[in-house]
Amino acid sequence: MLTASATSRRVWHFAWPAIISNISVPLLGLVDAAVLGHLSSPEYLGGVAIAATLFSMLFWAFGFLRMGTTGLVAQAKGRNDVQALRKWLLQSVVFAGITGLVLILCSPFVLQFALPFFAASDEVARQAQIYFQTRIFSAPAVLINYALIGWLIGMQRPKGPLLILVLGNAVNIVLDLLFVLGLGWATEGAAMATVIADYLSLALGILIVGRILKTEGGVFSRDMVLDFSALRKLLMLNRHLFVRTLCLLFVQSFFTAQGARFGDEILAANALLLNLMVLISNGLDGFAHAAEALTGESIGKRDRKQFHQVVRVTGWCSLVCGGLFCLLLGLGGNSLLGWLTNIPEVAEQASAYLPWLIAMPLIAVWCFWLDGVFIGALRTDMMQNTMLIAVVVVFLPAWFLFRDLGNQGLWLAYTVFMAARGLGLIWVYRRFSRNDVWFATRHDFF
Repeated sequence: MLTASATSRRVWHFAWPAIISNISVPLLGLVDAAVLGHLSSPEYLGGVAIAATLFSMLFWAFGFLRMGTTGLVAQAKGRNDVQALRKWLLQSVVFAGITGLVLILCSPFVLQFALPFFAASDEVARQAQIYFQTRIFSAPAVLINYALIGWLIGMQRPKGPLLILVLGNAVNIVLDLLFVLGLGWATEGAAMATVIADYLSLALGILIVGRILKTEGGVFSRDMVLDFSALRKLLMLNRHLFVRTLCLLFVQSFFTAQGARFGDEILAANALLLNLMVLISNGLDGFAHAAEALTGESIGKRDRKQFHQVVRVTGWCSLVCGGLFCLLLGLGGNSLLGWLTNIPEVAEQASAYLPWLIAMPLIAVWCFWLDGVFIGALRTDMMQNTMLIAVVVVFLPAWFLFRDLGNQGLWLAYTVFMAARGLGLIWVYRRFSRNDVWFATRHDFF
């Protein structure tokens, strides 16, 4: 049993590369926003905002390839089961690659069905279509990388995702500047930069995972791919994450669509603020990733004291980090918005709604942190249930009640939704802890 100080050192050792790698993802979105926000018209930024939301619906819907893999691998590591480590990797990668190819084949139907939902102007819709039709070819690379990163987190190798994401995003940023500003390719250039960067990231991820496998022992076999019992377990676990993610993406898409109804300037302003929101959530997710790996390992070892100690330490660290984000946004939020766009109407609108974003880290930190605990414990069913309640019982009624407030009412509904997610998970965590459910046998899964 580790002491509290030793657990804190493990958490920080795990969290700092995860925080840097996570922040690098939305930084890419901010660079896209900054590059396109300095072009002659807000339609470029609005079009990419809509297309990016569509990709969130497509890619994040399969985020269980990252989250579910992490929990399974973390618990296998706690049991020292080297064959299971390879099996979960292979199952996730094969499933991810096939899914990516299917998404490419289905992409014309997705675009035709989804684009009218946003009710955007003709020019914004055209820019969204250009971006989508180019970037969709990165689907296999993105989804396989989800599986590789989830495996690395479960293996407690956070520097692997750091290298993958930082390299990919650095390449993306350079190509963004070259293609958009240098060659004048605008929306298509931003999409091409992302596709190239995603495949370079995949190549690096395969290299890193291959080197780790050489030191872990065990061998791959064809039976691992054909182990339908194991695949069923993977799908049974991740069906909850799939529904939970669809609910989250529904809220994000609904938010973007309602903002589009208020005009292109508000759509673009919301896009800037949501990019900053993703930056915050990804930064806080560094401690959630530590919670995933370390709580999963504790359950694999059947160590109750270590489990609860990891939860306490990651919770306090998340709270401190959330407070720092509030402080930084409060002091420099308007300056950051000025850097992201030089379109006066967009900057003015974004500044009007900035206070919602300043308060968000301390409101949302609880659900980000506890998501990590529940993933490590493979209790994804509770993540699904609390998310459904937050969407159906809280978010939609709140939006209906405050819809006359326009975009302010939209932000109010979103803030209440994030608070409801955290409160629901806190209630379940306390109930599970009182009844010692965390270490109970999962008859519905195993």
